[in-house]
Amino acid sequence: MIKAFFFDLDGTLLPINEKTFTEVYFKLLCKRVAPLGYDPKKLIEVVWKGTELMYKNDGSMTNKQAFWNYFAEVYGRERLKDISVFDDFYATDFKQLKEYSKPNPYAKEIIKTADRLVDKVILSTNPIFPLVATKTRMGFVGLVPEDFTYVTTYENSAYSKPNPKYFSELLKMFNLKPEEVILFGNNTYEDGECAYQVGIKTYMVGDFIIHNSKAKHEFETIQLKDICSVMKKECQKHCAE
Repeated sequence: MIKAFFFDLDGTLLPINEKTFTEVYFKLLCKRVAPLGYDPKKLIEVVWKGTELMYKNDGSMTNKQAFWNYFAEVYGRERLKDISVFDDFYATDFKQLKEYSKPNPYAKEIIKTADRLVDKVILSTNPIFPLVATKTRMGFVGLVPEDFTYVTTYENSAYSKPNPKYFSELLKMFNLKPEEVILFGNNTYEDGECAYQVGIKTYMVGDFIIHNSKAKHEFETIQLKDICSVMKKECQKHCAE
């Protein structure tokens, strides 16, 4: 029986080219914090390194702690006062990135259908952003955190994709078995292979699928418009078993 649907955000529910999105994101961020004395080149290097540390996080601290601990090592702990500025950026300037995304007219229907079919609907976006940034990105396709049972962010997570422990922790948190979950993602490694390692079935979705050479398995490809019918099919199939 299917009890939960997991959804990736960037490139899945939110149709974006992640490379372009990231480039513009850094330009906007550097512009916002330049008056505080942050050199753009150094800041980008620090953000990438901090992100790498979140990817490699071993569960001993939250991803937020992993990122800002490193940030403080580079800039000094007094710079942690600027966290509020970064958060405000994600609530304001970051919204300009909407023009670099594509519409998803199916987003609300997908989540409403999922909510009717199963007990848990989880936004399993890679938790390398704060909640405020995730709320902004969700808003690009008309979604809010309240549409989901749970949303992974850097505040509430201590692992990141492609570490299989990211999905293991979600299964444990909601008392789910792998065979009771279907994941919809767009990265064959960070979503597909990562979920495969713990036994979760994955569908690759949309126009922005990332075919990562590290992925060892094949995953069925569908379009956004197909998600509702696929969810119904999976629930019917498993109910019949």
